[in-house]
Amino acid sequence: MRFMKHSSHFVFAILVAATAFGQASRTWVSGVGDDANPCSRTAPCKTLAGAISKTAAGGEIDALDPAGYGAVTITKAITIDGGGGQVASVLVSGTNGIVVQAGANDNIIIRNFDINGIGTGINGIRFLAGKSLGVENCSIFGFTTNGIDVALTNFGTVTVNNTTIQNNGGVGISFNTTNGVTAAINAVRAMRNSTGVYAGTSTHATIRDSTIVENSYAGVNSAGSNVDLSIEDSILSHNGRGLQSGPNPSVTRLSNTLITDSSVFGIYFAGGTVYSFGNNRIQGNAGNNGSGMIAVGQQ
Repeated sequence: MRFMKHSSHFVFAILVAATAFGQASRTWVSGVGDDANPCSRTAPCKTLAGAISKTAAGGEIDALDPAGYGAVTITKAITIDGGGGQVASVLVSGTNGIVVQAGANDNIIIRNFDINGIGTGINGIRFLAGKSLGVENCSIFGFTTNGIDVALTNFGTVTVNNTTIQNNGGVGISFNTTNGVTAAINAVRAMRNSTGVYAGTSTHATIRDSTIVENSYAGVNSAGSNVDLSIEDSILSHNGRGLQSGPNPSVTRLSNTLITDSSVFGIYFAGGTVYSFGNNRIQGNAGNNGSGMIAVGQQ
């Protein structure tokens, strides 16, 4: 009897632990789901906020259909995938779309989402804490502030691939961090924002194969100190300033890049240095078609 009593306590403890730690490594959301469900494929949740509490750290939330899944705050390592064939959406009014406030060692991936601020949302994605953020195959638009707002207090890394960021009141991608960031921006379209890409203090970033057009203030604004920026195989067209560089000792390197039809300056210098590798086309701007750049020989 004593053994049975102790055994029953042991089994109860296991059941409690299983309930407390019974999060799934993969969960699902659907427009016809219910957040009371376990978020399985056959019984999906309805919102990202409902699914994230049932998803284990390091796990993944997948969308079953192109419904709207609401705003969410991410506090752990996770992948959120809107679906390869039909992109799901986050539609928000008067708030941020996705806020990332995770742990120092947490990696977050957001892919295949339309993130729509419908003219009153604040930021599309706000990265406040975490080790890394990856944004892939997304469209971010209609926010009053920034499409992607990187405001880390810790050092982190950011990658943005094959993503369109347009019609936002502030910056398409803003790096405004306390301790710096390393970023890779590939195949991005930043259009009709105030600035396409803003590089604040200690931003080390590469922009490749990207189109940055019709941004009212600047295509790329390297505004902070100690910025190291490389722009390659890209187009900066019909912006207020194609490129704003500075202050010293910030460095920008241009390779195989077109800067044209800027309404104010092709390149505006605010103290930083711009190196040209000799294969750039800078012409047709209202002011400064490349004067002040330092030519670097190609090898």
